[in-house]
Amino acid sequence: MEKGTSPFLRLLTDSPEKTLFTVGLVVMIVWLGSIFSYAFVSTTEMRVEMDPDQQTILVAGGAGYIGSHVVADLVENKYNVVVYDSLYKGHKQSIVGLKNVAFVKGDVRDGDLLDKTFKRFEPVAVMHFCADSLVGESVIDPLKYYDNNVGGAISLLQAMGRNGVDYIVFSSTAAIFGDPEVDIISEDTPKAPKNPYGETKLAIERMLHWASESPSSTLKYVALRYFNAAGAHPTRDIGEDHSPETHLIPNVMKAIQGSGGRLKVFGNDYQTPDGTCVRDYIHVMDLSQAHVKALAWMIHNDLSGQFNLGNGNGFSVMDVIGSAKTVTQREVPYDLAPRRAGDPPTLVANSVKAKSVLGWRPEHDSMDDIIASAWRWHQAHPAGYKD
Repeated sequence: MEKGTSPFLRLLTDSPEKTLFTVGLVVMIVWLGSIFSYAFVSTTEMRVEMDPDQQTILVAGGAGYIGSHVVADLVENKYNVVVYDSLYKGHKQSIVGLKNVAFVKGDVRDGDLLDKTFKRFEPVAVMHFCADSLVGESVIDPLKYYDNNVGGAISLLQAMGRNGVDYIVFSSTAAIFGDPEVDIISEDTPKAPKNPYGETKLAIERMLHWASESPSSTLKYVALRYFNAAGAHPTRDIGEDHSPETHLIPNVMKAIQGSGGRLKVFGNDYQTPDGTCVRDYIHVMDLSQAHVKALAWMIHNDLSGQFNLGNGNGFSVMDVIGSAKTVTQREVPYDLAPRRAGDPPTLVANSVKAKSVLGWRPEHDSMDDIIASAWRWHQAHPAGYKD
């Protein structure tokens, strides 16, 4: 061998006996590694005592903002929960301390890990929250969104099919409607997404429809279209913490605390009562309850459906600022900025279908209630979960 050749290569080529020994050693190491890897997945990450009398739900993205609130609600409603999350954007702290909850760190595009998880816990249904969700980023890097959002959904549905799981609740979005010509948006409002994020969510909804319509399929799904989730859990120490933060209410909190700079109000010349955009804000606890009710409805009736979820009331940007000032007793520093392209004046949900079919009613329809819950959490966690 030439000088500088690695010791490993010299060992492989010095003699046939050494070569045979080394190959056997490598095979053994790989085999032991696979055993250790499986043991790590099946015991270290998944070690938890589940209630054998309760149904198990796999929540993909269960360590995220909305997902963690739904996990807490599922536990409250006597379900076992498997949180499957890569922690790319989620926070494991958000699910700490809950009984009958297992955690698996993994990507939904990892079919092998999904199979191990399904076989280990045998969930009866899946809730799917995993997604990239920044509109601006989706325009800059659309393939990332198709890969993670659509690709992840395909991987998850395939794993469900391989493991005999027929039910899924999907986290969709009001972005599938684009810039509608109507202010009050129902399920039948035409869908015309204006960005790759909305397109990927609509693509998944259509995929779920066709997958469930296949002659050999037993799949049932519910797609829940959110408007603007906000607020925090009233008793658990969980709230909204994104990086970067693009949502209005947490940015109002950050502006008050001085941790996020001055708030920008984009446009004050819209055809609305005060000139600023009007949106429908739904408390995250009301949103969570809708998921639990949708799950029960889907399984009990063995049906699929799509539902818009919102407060039903419109609040302008200045309404939110005024409510924050009242609740916190502090000024909200803000600057007026030009309109953002594509921002419709008014978007409000028509949630009549969810109310009549699911028996769901928003209980926190006051902006002051939403702001108060968000403020409690942000006061306790001015730097988010880093605190």
